[in-house]
Amino acid sequence: MNSMFTKIVRIVLGVALVVFGANKFLHFIPMEAPTGSAGDFMNSLGATGYVFPIVGVLEVMIGILLLMKKWVAFALILLAPISINIVLFHLFLDIPGSPFALLILIFNTILIFKHWQQYKPLFY
Repeated sequence: MNSMFTKIVRIVLGVALVVFGANKFLHFIPMEAPTGSAGDFMNSLGATGYVFPIVGVLEVMIGILLLMKKWVAFALILLAPISINIVLFHLFLDIPGSPFALLILIFNTILIFKHWQQYKPLFY
């Protein structure tokens, strides 16, 4: 796979994670509160007091690792369940946000494929 392409994907994904992860703390991007089932689900997660801060910290840390090109394979594995849950949330509860969620999952998948040699020992 073209290294310039994967470099761009890695940087875009890293920036997106840092920005949206930091937004969970600093609230600098105005976002509409979801309604209906999506709103109920988000309110439940928020009521725990720990889910959003932990996800925000993880997103920022993963984004920084991707931008610094340090432990990329590890960062991508940490991101996999987060990106899958983002896609599932949007597919089942908030369809309008699905395209961006799918883009994050696709970028994560592309980069995992790029670093597949580092994951091979896990399957043997």
